[in-house]
Amino acid sequence: MKSPSELRIPLEGGAVTTALAYPAGAPAFGAALILGHGAGAGQRSSFMVDFAHAISALGVDVVTFNFLYTEQRKRIPDRGPILEACYRQAIAEVCAAVESARHALFIGGKSMGGRIATQVAAGDRALPITGLALLGYPLHPPGRPAARRDKHLPAVGRPTLFVQGTRDAFGTPAELAPVVDAMGSSASIHVVSGGDHSFKLARKDPAAQAAVYDDVQRTIVDWMRALTGK
Repeated sequence: MKSPSELRIPLEGGAVTTALAYPAGAPAFGAALILGHGAGAGQRSSFMVDFAHAISALGVDVVTFNFLYTEQRKRIPDRGPILEACYRQAIAEVCAAVESARHALFIGGKSMGGRIATQVAAGDRALPITGLALLGYPLHPPGRPAARRDKHLPAVGRPTLFVQGTRDAFGTPAELAPVVDAMGSSASIHVVSGGDHSFKLARKDPAAQAAVYDDVQRTIVDWMRALTGK
């Protein structure tokens, strides 16, 4: 397992946040994936680290990064425009530093990180984004199904893979289905049966849980390969 290298991401006002670049294992197929973290845990959380290592081992250059509030050890996320600006700068720095990102760049993330990725993609059709991989898309806050976060999704305009657990309190695959249909044929859902917002199963079964994560990780990489023709 290769250790990630650290990248610095300069932001407006002289602020700096960090990114971790996980090099692709062999055989690499010339694609990069940027993953933003969820609202409550940064890029060094076990979920982010484990997924970055696993996906990179399957041939993808994976880059995670901290949104600035996390880098500054704050608990409350910044406002949307600040989060989006941070993600856009991460894209720029990764494209400059990672060769594969200049050939096939995918973006996405866990929960909030994925949502901000969709907002960035929807807001700028000129960004060189091949597709988006969303790990537990937060369609609405738990218990508030009417507070939807989907109006911008049809404007994303790139192939999009939603990975969603059937027990996700932020939106089930059934709730997402009409949204995905409205996005067109390039959007799809990978259903994690029995999975919650982090794809965890209700029962504690380490072997079954590992198999769920492995299936999700391989599904993402297979989807990326199909889009890049590799």
